[in-house]
Amino acid sequence: MSQPRVMSGREAVRVFQALGWKVARQRGSHIILVRSGSIATLSVPDHREVARGTLRGLIRAADMLVDDFNSTANSIL
Repeated sequence: MSQPRVMSGREAVRVFQALGWKVARQRGSHIILVRSGSIATLSVPDHREVARGTLRGLIRAADMLVDDFNSTANSIL
């Protein structure tokens, strides 16, 4: 099982946006993402570095594979 790439919260938001998620709002130190047709919402912490376990949970909630997330991140970051 591969590990998610280490990145900031804003970088993670950019990757999720490239995958079809939209920023709904920012509440405190978290950025809330939504996607039409999906029940799930993602709450990405706006930190300098997001913990790998937290990022893995966000990827899982987005119904994605870590490898797909990493390949998208490598292409846009």
